[in-house]
Amino acid sequence: MSKSHSEQQYVDFHPPETIERRLIDWRGLRSDVVIARFKSSFDYQFRSNHHLLIVAEHSERDDGETSVEGLPTSTLRSLSGRLTFVPAGHAFRGWQQPSVLTRVTYFYIDPNMPLLQGDLRFGEIDFRPRLFFQDAELWQLAAKLKDEALTSAQPTQYGEALVVMLGHGLIRLEENLRPAPTRGGLSGWQQKRVAGFIEEHLAEEVRLATLAGLVDLSPYHFARAFKQSFGLPPHRYHVMRRIEQAKMMLAEDESSVTAVAMSLGFAETSSFSAAFRKITGVSPRDFRRGLG
Repeated sequence: MSKSHSEQQYVDFHPPETIERRLIDWRGLRSDVVIARFKSSFDYQFRSNHHLLIVAEHSERDDGETSVEGLPTSTLRSLSGRLTFVPAGHAFRGWQQPSVLTRVTYFYIDPNMPLLQGDLRFGEIDFRPRLFFQDAELWQLAAKLKDEALTSAQPTQYGEALVVMLGHGLIRLEENLRPAPTRGGLSGWQQKRVAGFIEEHLAEEVRLATLAGLVDLSPYHFARAFKQSFGLPPHRYHVMRRIEQAKMMLAEDESSVTAVAMSLGFAETSSFSAAFRKITGVSPRDFRRGLG
């Protein structure tokens, strides 16, 4: 490409006639559906001020390697069903001799797009790269977002909700990569006991004094140690775990939103919806719709 790496808009393939692509620009998020025309060798490279999420729908190779700056090079041959995340500023390159006609979707995400700012503060996060990983929730969101982009030339309210959910999914992945600090926090057995108790009482209001008593600490010292270990205050962590459970229930069963709310201890559907939206950025109904 003639543009500098910092301005590079799309993954560069060589030879270019090997693939065909469909590009859609959604004001801060671009989708790029790439399909190989032949089972012949090609290489690729990318570096940009945009994040890159790669969804390998159908990709198998007899030979080849892929690298993301900051990670070891991979020679994995079966790539179908795997995701790759390349943070802005990181180089992505590789080559492959495909054994099937490759079909991959690339999402180019502007870190500062307005939809992902506000409380989410997406543009302030120093994301780390991930190569050839699997995540069912993120995969489903990406598939829905691709379908929506292919059918709607302009962003829809539903599409924007999917973008926000995708942002939350990427933040969740990043948080999972960061080990909780332990210095000055709870010991291993204390973390296990408290986390287990919270999981068993998701549908109940759990008092700070009760949690502190489980590990023989005063409420004041417990609250500080808990935040140091888990990265969140106890109440916030409890709410987060409730919402994570709600997401699983909304995705896996046919219970109504009201039934899910009641089963998790919310007295009103409105309070559940407000808590769910505050943490995920979307309503419970939009979340379920986004996962199909």
